[in-house]
Amino acid sequence: MLFIENGKNELPVIILLHGGGLSSWALAGIIELLKDDYHIITPIIDGHGEDGENNFISIEDSAKKLLDYIEKQFKGNVFALGGLSIGAQIVIEALSKKEDIAQFIILESALILPIAGIKALTVPVINIFYGLLKNKWFSKIQSKSLLVSENIFEQYYHDSLKISKTSLVNIILSNGSYSLKPNMENAKMKALILAGEKEINLIKKSAKILNQKIKNSELKYIKNAGHGELSMKYPEEYVKIIKNFFNQK
Repeated sequence: MLFIENGKNELPVIILLHGGGLSSWALAGIIELLKDDYHIITPIIDGHGEDGENNFISIEDSAKKLLDYIEKQFKGNVFALGGLSIGAQIVIEALSKKEDIAQFIILESALILPIAGIKALTVPVINIFYGLLKNKWFSKIQSKSLLVSENIFEQYYHDSLKISKTSLVNIILSNGSYSLKPNMENAKMKALILAGEKEINLIKKSAKILNQKIKNSELKYIKNAGHGELSMKYPEEYVKIIKNFFNQK
């Protein structure tokens, strides 16, 4: 896991994790809007982008690396910690291991309910479609499903060529089989849970469960939005929402 830093070191620290198939460049708009007021760190999850040579193992493994980094660099606590999709799952897993890891948590489009049949389907499907990932036309289709804008498509395509079959299988399996750990009620920070109104039911159900399990949490459904659409397409609105969240008393 690589850690990319922006903003002055003395500012409050916000760590934001990208979604599956993306990298830190997916957060460029958000970084630009926050870097004058916060020290922004955007980890590149194993198997992605510049860290493509290191295979993604699991959400649990990534959470351990995140925890180790925060412990070493910031004595175990930062101002805010957030993530999208698998990035949010990594944050949740880290939170289950250390309930006071941050003052504020932002979870966007997090899945904590396993997808039926994910283990039986993943390997056969990847064996069929992995080769297609190298084709630009197929990458175009994938980029649209991930809400990657045209101006960063070349970066997305370049990074997609680096992902190994092992990483891809592990990402899909880990994401689709992840479930909430039983000790989330011990979390000691404020949490903002975000989900789009157009998300699949499992994501919306996951958001409700997270809201119930995390005592000091707020659930916000984003109108007419799909998976990860708020941060990926509307960074200004995302920043406005999280700043309002930080300023609540």
